[in-house]
Amino acid sequence: MSVDHYENFPVASLLCPPALRPAVVAIYHFARTADDLADEGDATPAERVQALRDYRADLAAVVAGSPASARWARVYTPLARELHRLQPPLLHDLLDAFEQDLDPPRYRDRAQLLDYCRRSANPVGRLLLGLYGVGDAASLGRSDAICSALQLINFWQDFSRDGPNGRLYVPQDDLEGHGISAEDVLACRDSLAARALIADLCGWARGLMLEGAPLAHTLPGRAGWELRLVVQGGLAILDKIETRGHDSLLHRPALSAWDFPRLLWRALTMRRTS
Repeated sequence: MSVDHYENFPVASLLCPPALRPAVVAIYHFARTADDLADEGDATPAERVQALRDYRADLAAVVAGSPASARWARVYTPLARELHRLQPPLLHDLLDAFEQDLDPPRYRDRAQLLDYCRRSANPVGRLLLGLYGVGDAASLGRSDAICSALQLINFWQDFSRDGPNGRLYVPQDDLEGHGISAEDVLACRDSLAARALIADLCGWARGLMLEGAPLAHTLPGRAGWELRLVVQGGLAILDKIETRGHDSLLHRPALSAWDFPRLLWRALTMRRTS
């Protein structure tokens, strides 16, 4: 399981109520298209910047009640039909994060990285909660914890992909605390110190996931069951990293079909912790 293309979030699955599927699919295609504009293909950096600006302009037009350009009509036409259920500022937050990825900064500390997660991952969770009519502060906070944890897990899963692209999501404070340089991580140089760093980072992500996990017991019906699987999938990736001695600079962990029965059992037996 990865959060690449937001596939850790429910996408019109069998557990999603039919009445909500059009909105979920619209959110998914909006986010995935923006992700592709920022990451996929052979466009130059300047072309990616302009494409995301044009994409944002179309979002603003649709929110204002005007049609989108023909270029992204397939994204914005279905999204426009669901806007009455959505919160446009959260969609703009997602675009902020994609724009930041075009020239990714070095993150000073964990708070700064969590601010990136606030825009890159948390909006999707909040959008989905809104579809279920859930908006209380406790639920939103738990959703943010789960979504931020999923984003962090993706980072600790993807060192071998991010390094060659010059993307470093480990906060400088953590690097210095373990005596590791940014260049070591970008070059995927394995060491005992690097593995200790990754163990520390995985512990951070696990703590966030467990903080948010009680939300799965409070969401109505199928949404709660689906969220249980998402939570357990994220925790399973952390388990795989731990089992291999935190060597994810060398090996990218991933879930397979063989893991699903175990995930299902964990979801079924997941206890309410608070």
